[in-house]
Amino acid sequence: MSQNLIHDDLFKSRCIWVNGPVIVGAGPSGLAVGAGLKNQGVPFIILERANCIASLWQNRTYDRLKLHLPKQFCQLPNFPFPDDFPEYPTKYQFINYLESYAKHFDITPHFNETVLSAKYDQTFGLWRVKTISSSSSNPGQVEYICRWLVVATGENAEKVFPEFEGLEEFDGNVTHAGDYKSGASYRGKRVLVVGCGNSGMEVSLDLCNHNAKPSMVVRSSVHVLPREVLGKSTFQLAALMMKWFPLWLIDKILLILARLVLGNVEKHGLNRPTLGPLEVKNTLGKTPVLDIGALKKIRSGKIKVVPGIKRFSQGRVELVNGEILEIDSVVLATGYRSNVPSWLKENEFFSEDGIPKDPFPNGWKGKAGLYAVGFTRRGLSGASLDAISVSHDISKAWKEETRHKNKSIASRHRRCISHF
Repeated sequence: MSQNLIHDDLFKSRCIWVNGPVIVGAGPSGLAVGAGLKNQGVPFIILERANCIASLWQNRTYDRLKLHLPKQFCQLPNFPFPDDFPEYPTKYQFINYLESYAKHFDITPHFNETVLSAKYDQTFGLWRVKTISSSSSNPGQVEYICRWLVVATGENAEKVFPEFEGLEEFDGNVTHAGDYKSGASYRGKRVLVVGCGNSGMEVSLDLCNHNAKPSMVVRSSVHVLPREVLGKSTFQLAALMMKWFPLWLIDKILLILARLVLGNVEKHGLNRPTLGPLEVKNTLGKTPVLDIGALKKIRSGKIKVVPGIKRFSQGRVELVNGEILEIDSVVLATGYRSNVPSWLKENEFFSEDGIPKDPFPNGWKGKAGLYAVGFTRRGLSGASLDAISVSHDISKAWKEETRHKNKSIASRHRRCISHF
């Protein structure tokens, strides 16, 4: 083998010692941990497979999206939203806020770097994180060696594509809600929206507003709540009541308010679960739908509610009740899932579906320097709480270890390029 080839192989596959944690994911969770560590003077690196921060928000959200909760429940630690932002910021305002957050705390992730595997080395008591970079300036494989690993890839890393009989026969356009931007290109089309969560409702509403003809598949029960009651956020109201009342009572109050404001939604095909909205959220991680206008379209018949799918065929779909719909397009508002099991070689802390086994508020810390942020099923406020806990815990351990430097670890990894 020529000297040039040997040199190229060594250059392409590098080993880097990180004097601090490796954070996987540059979404709000990863940025919040990074900001906390910056404040404590702890070095770190953030690895991000996309070419930007908050790729879910930048690349996989529809144009009309706004935050579902008031901005004070969505801000990251130590950095409030600008005063001139509305109570429910648009997706573009939120992206702008996240970019300002990264700039304010001087956070510069390693973009276009996909984690292939992360494994704890029992012999040395260190994490080995293998990545592949698609960056034109620095391509190739890298192995990062670190004492702490923060999993911040979140609950929504991969799109979920359920299998439907005959879908391959359907000759129309099939799009996941993550690739849906606007109803403008669907004008006059008959569109089947599969899913009735917040995305399914909003996509259906957006299609309506662009003069398309949506039919929304409701396969299971769903809680629909008004976004606001008497000018106050329903979420804010629930959070306030939690200080004084038990969960079951808050659920009863929320359902009474929903009935008063929205009427009987069950007669429109939206059956409510037997458990209350907060209990469903806590036990199953299923968020109630906060209505921003879709219900009015359902009542008027502009959004048609239909039962589950039996099978697709060319230009049509057969439903479980035997009804056949002629359709032009399908939008799969079927959600996302964690991708942690595909790369983290560990089976104690995370469940098979890539969520920490311990429920909130205890699911942020595992063994051997493993942490998780953004898996609380409590949105941005839950991610912020976890980020504060994680950054404090790592900072404390890092300062102790820095004080009592273990020279043997450094000598064992002399061949690694030091980072920071």
